[in-house]
Amino acid sequence: MRIDVITLFPDFIAQSAALGVVGRAAERGLVQVHGWNPRDYAAGNYRRVDDRPFGGGPGMVMLIEPLLATLAAVKAADPAPARVIYLSPQGAPLTQAKVRELAAQPRLLLLCGRYEGIDERFLDAHVDEEISIGDYILSGGELGAAVIIDAVTRVQEGALGDALSAVQDSFEGDGLLDCPHYSQPASHPLGDVPEVLRSGNHAAIASWRRQQSLLRTRQRRPDLFEQHDLSKADRKLLQQADSAQEKP
Repeated sequence: MRIDVITLFPDFIAQSAALGVVGRAAERGLVQVHGWNPRDYAAGNYRRVDDRPFGGGPGMVMLIEPLLATLAAVKAADPAPARVIYLSPQGAPLTQAKVRELAAQPRLLLLCGRYEGIDERFLDAHVDEEISIGDYILSGGELGAAVIIDAVTRVQEGALGDALSAVQDSFEGDGLLDCPHYSQPASHPLGDVPEVLRSGNHAAIASWRRQQSLLRTRQRRPDLFEQHDLSKADRKLLQQADSAQEKP
């Protein structure tokens, strides 16, 4: 998969893409990440990429022409069609379902705004969709782009050492949160590993993990829990947990 990022800070994208899962996936040829700086395609001695907004107000707006030239260069670099995504607080929230959808694309082009944003005419003409990573303010789209790059890379086949790691993550599968996990030592001043995880009974372990996933989602993300269609077995697991909690 190829991911191109139009950004005023391509070094940030390159550095973040060289680390962890994304870096290893790139070494295996599973993903390619390329940064493109609009300043390299701006005219004039000052390589200006922004100007004041019409109508007044604070901040600056990224200009159309440098972005058009950058976009043309990006598209010329590879004939594969690219889905153009603008990282924007007005965009639809990023979900794991959207990650899966994006990961199936042959190529993504992520557009990172700065200042007060990008001239709306460019967005209307060239952006396929806008995506937000949360309801808060960032200085630009680079962190959002890094999030998307990481999220879509880890679901590429062969990106993780164990394919089940992605399947068992929170929000995957049926959308529940992940269960608690423990490692060595079994006993510690901070507490002991639950006995069922040390039992070797795989059916009991699977049942416990499912129960914990249901309980954690109900407690921490009731919005997700309400959307989940509980099976008869799920209801039984919750009833068992609630009954155990009620006992003196």
